[in-house]
Amino acid sequence: MNKWWSLIFCFVIQYGFSQAEMPQFVLKDLEGKQVDLQKISEEKTVILSLWATWCVPCINELEAITLHYEDWQNEFDLQLYAISIDDPRTVNRVRPMVRGKGWKYKVLLDTNNDLRRALGAATVPLTLVVRNNKILYKHSGYSPGSEDILYEKLLEFSR
Repeated sequence: MNKWWSLIFCFVIQYGFSQAEMPQFVLKDLEGKQVDLQKISEEKTVILSLWATWCVPCINELEAITLHYEDWQNEFDLQLYAISIDDPRTVNRVRPMVRGKGWKYKVLLDTNNDLRRALGAATVPLTLVVRNNKILYKHSGYSPGSEDILYEKLLEFSR
C-alpha cells in the first residue's frame, strides 16, 4: 500500500502545480528596472530559474540551458529570467558572474527571497515554466539531462 501512496503523492506534486497561479511579484533587474512577473508571462512562455552564485547545481543548470537557449527561443518564442536569490551579502557577485559566463538571460534579483518563499522553494535551483500567469511545470534541483526533460515539457506545452 505504501507504493500506491507514493505514486499518488508524486502525481499530486507533478500535476497539482501544473495550473497553479503565478504569485504577483515585481523584481528589479541588474539595471534597477522593475519587472512585473505576471506581465511577462501574459503573452509568451517564460522560464523562471531561481539560482544563486554560491549554488553549483544552479550554475550547471544555467550553463546547460545556455547550449540550447537560442534554439528554444526560436522554436517556442520564450524568454528565460534567471532570478538570483543572492542576499545583500553576496548580490554583488551576480553581475560579474553573468558577464563572465556570457549569459543572454534577463537576470532579476530576489535578495529578500520573497519570491522563493512564495513559491515554496526549499532548495535551488528551481525551474518554472509559466504562461498566462499559470505555472505549467515546476522542477527543483538539477542533474545532467534535466534540460532535456525541460525541452520535452516545452514541446508538450506548445502542442
